[in-house]
Amino acid sequence: MASAPQNVQLPLFYKALEPLSSEAHANFKVREADSAPFVVDQHAVPVTVEEFPLVQRHMPIVFTLGDEAVPIALMGMNEGVNVFFDENGRLLDGTIYLPAYIRRYPYLLAKLRPEAQELSLCFDPTTETLGAFEDGIPLFADGKPTEIVTNILSFNESFEEAGVRTGNFMNDLKEMGLLMDGEITIQPEGAEQPFVYRGFQMVNEEKLADLRGDQLRKIHKNGMLPLIYAHLFSLSLMRDVFGRQMAQGKMPKPEIALQ
Repeated sequence: MASAPQNVQLPLFYKALEPLSSEAHANFKVREADSAPFVVDQHAVPVTVEEFPLVQRHMPIVFTLGDEAVPIALMGMNEGVNVFFDENGRLLDGTIYLPAYIRRYPYLLAKLRPEAQELSLCFDPTTETLGAFEDGIPLFADGKPTEIVTNILSFNESFEEAGVRTGNFMNDLKEMGLLMDGEITIQPEGAEQPFVYRGFQMVNEEKLADLRGDQLRKIHKNGMLPLIYAHLFSLSLMRDVFGRQMAQGKMPKPEIALQ
């Protein structure tokens, strides 16, 4: 039996990690989940560049602060608020695109040891969708992974590959100096003070327009430009998310930072 990953800083949603094993989990089955309680109080989730065209139709895409910035989809305008799920973790609108980061849970590819070269398929043992249940889809048969495990592994491998491409995209944005601190002010009708949101980064449209020569050719050739515009177009949805918060009675006091 493989040991649990060591010295792992757990990512968003995950409370623990355990490597999936045909020995330790021979009788485990997976149940179909009809809710995602782990996302109820999360206002933002990471997204990959492949998802930008789909995400930008439903949620604002912004970038976190700091040198290691990552793209995130805003599911609420304030910490602890998610306007797309109810209090039980059920999606309020089935037509909304659900980011792969959410769909990946409770699985994750991780190194079992810091010096390991390969990533192993792990899962969060606190999940209620995996266990030695009487019902559900078996993960192993005759000591071998079933089709569902193969599909889960494939999905996670694709997610990791998309993560690499997303990292390259972010490095290019940084090298070109295209990121700037973002701010949005929303003045609801009848409110005495506006709501001011900061704590995120966005693409500087003036610097984008000023790109010339090699840099401009680069973003045309490598496909960055459509992704950048998907991000910029999505920013108008901040007001839509804000409106959902108001309708759901989840508004904080004015002048509260986004993060």
